[in-house]
Amino acid sequence: MTALLRLCPADDVWAGAILQATLPDGRKLALYRLDDAIYATDDTCTHGAASLSEDGTLDGCQVECAWHNGRFDVRTGQACAMPCEAPLKTWPVQIVDGQVCVVVPED
Repeated sequence: MTALLRLCPADDVWAGAILQATLPDGRKLALYRLDDAIYATDDTCTHGAASLSEDGTLDGCQVECAWHNGRFDVRTGQACAMPCEAPLKTWPVQIVDGQVCVVVPED
């Protein structure tokens, strides 16, 4: 089963910026706005323990980790530049009543 979890108002996610959101279990997500769409990934780089929302930069559809300059496509989570090889986990996003929501599995 899955649940729809509200994270923040959609207006809080600005183009070119990365917003951190926290799930009830403490897991951190990074939110990105590209044109009219909002995407969500895990916030921690798969190569190191860097927070993408705190230390990363968004360049088009790619987020760059400041620690080693690895890159990921925020739409798919795919690693795009070394040293990153493992993809980021992505989260399905829905906008409901102006709120950013992600689909999370229920235990």
